[in-house]
Amino acid sequence: MPKDKTDIPLDDGKYHMLLCASGSVATIKIPVIVAALGRYRNISIRIILTKSATAFLAGQSTEQPDLHTISTSPYVDGIYEDEDEWKQPWVRGNKILHIELRRWADIMVVAPLSANSLAKIAGGLCDNLLLSTIRAWDTTGELDLVRHGLEKKVIVVAPAMNTAMWKQPITALHVKLLENDWGVDNGGWIQVLRPAEKELACGDTGIGAMTNFQEIVNVIVTRLGLEESNDAVRNLESSQ
Repeated sequence: MPKDKTDIPLDDGKYHMLLCASGSVATIKIPVIVAALGRYRNISIRIILTKSATAFLAGQSTEQPDLHTISTSPYVDGIYEDEDEWKQPWVRGNKILHIELRRWADIMVVAPLSANSLAKIAGGLCDNLLLSTIRAWDTTGELDLVRHGLEKKVIVVAPAMNTAMWKQPITALHVKLLENDWGVDNGGWIQVLRPAEKELACGDTGIGAMTNFQEIVNVIVTRLGLEESNDAVRNLESSQ
């Protein structure tokens, strides 16, 4: 029998990060982010992918490994897709996956956040595992234990979309909601890492590309207060 994916240890002494991706080509940066975080000690990563996001990680190339390959990383303790929520008929007493993932997480990072998922978050929709976890987030701090000296549990989102999508007036309204009404700088729980300007995968040039993966990693490291592992420090010193 496969391991119950709701069997998620809450207290293992590690920093817990939900790393998530929605339907954007920038999903191919997920393996790079995982690898970059491997420099840091005591981190446990669980990945949530929407159905669209999985299409970018199907073993097409070394840049786009399949999910099994990603799962073999020593820092990845689980990969979750929509069907994991409903693999077995629910009965009273069963755990609910998106609630267990929310309880487990110290931070949630959605990189990339597509235009579609951005609109759904702004509208309160939750029709997949990723969005259900976001909708169930403990925004008041009344339910979940905040660990490692953190003030609150934050969701970091890195939008990525075509330039025309980014410049649509409705996108500005959605981003304003996340940054102003729900933003961490205003006492909220969401940090938006705005996209960069460059030539996009589709061939258009303009703003819309997901911010550089290293910026995303730096935000994670800063927010969680991660320290480099002894091996990473030794490797850095030996290269100097």
